Amino acid sequence: MPRGEKFLRTSEVAQKLHVSPKTVSRWAKEGRLPFLSTLGGHRRFPASEIDKLTDELAQGARHQLG
Repeated sequence: MPRGEKFLRTSEVAQKLHVSPKTVSRWAKEGRLPFLSTLGGHRRFPASEIDKLTDELAQGARHQLG
């Protein structure tokens, strides 16, 4: 991950992906989303990876509609 990377909280990722925070947590546990753990045990998700995923999902949706 790039130096100076911005990280998102579970709730922020859920909003971007239009899913529940529980779904984000499950996907992280399953290895479907990259994350780092804080010292307090909270997950933080690299914003660049989540943005890339939202772009891919949006492109896939456009292809299905078109």
